[in-house]
Amino acid sequence: MRLVLMGAVLALGACSVKEDEPTAAASESAYAAQSTAAVVTQAPVAARDVHEQNELYQFDYSYPASAGAIPALKALLDAELEKARGELKVEATEGQNLAKKNGFPFNPYSYSVEWKVVTDLPAWLSMSTLIGTFSGGAHPNYVFDAMLWDRVAGQRRAPADLFVSKAALSEAIRAPFCKELDRQRAKKRGGQDGGQIEEFSKCIDPVEETVILGSSTGKAFDRIGILVAPYSAGPYAEGDYEVTVPVTPKVLAAVKPQFKPAFVAQ
Repeated sequence: MRLVLMGAVLALGACSVKEDEPTAAASESAYAAQSTAAVVTQAPVAARDVHEQNELYQFDYSYPASAGAIPALKALLDAELEKARGELKVEATEGQNLAKKNGFPFNPYSYSVEWKVVTDLPAWLSMSTLIGTFSGGAHPNYVFDAMLWDRVAGQRRAPADLFVSKAALSEAIRAPFCKELDRQRAKKRGGQDGGQIEEFSKCIDPVEETVILGSSTGKAFDRIGILVAPYSAGPYAEGDYEVTVPVTPKVLAAVKPQFKPAFVAQ
């Protein structure tokens, strides 16, 4: 299985602003300052890589040192690790008991996550992962996930959170996304269409897939990746699709004001 590798709004009018809530302008200044600040050298922090295999399941979970160097993010990922391992153990035990009860073989379950850095900016850490699972079916399955760590706010965000709305982001990238998706489909299919399944010939909403934010310069986000898992744009046999589109003025217009310093148009 291939592992891949991607503030508060100020109310206008007569409403007053609470002292502990920064205005949109203040938030924008904070992100702009962090984006241009020098990177502080940190003591080396080891990545975490857990591998556990027994008669019930195989469990793999890892994240890079850049994530482990952020205490709050490390705690979040460690909690997700333990939650996923506990759920896998329960599900595998139930599956084994069901197999014994019905007299058929039990194949160990599996769960794997490998967080990888998409880009590491002064104000942001962008990561993505492929989540692989097997629970006794005809074949393993996998989906993608992504996260942004906001160093200014000290919290996890979804990439789409940086835009005024999912609809605005979709509108800004849909045309280039659909063009590139169709090019990749034609290449995989040898020029054939989607076959008997009409949905596999249509474009899909890119924002409903896994969106990742990337950078070619290490200074600001200038490209957007869309990771498409099997069954979303084509049959399982076609595998996944990875589409990258540039940040354009149209994309910048869809970014929330306080996050604009994090982006630059190509």
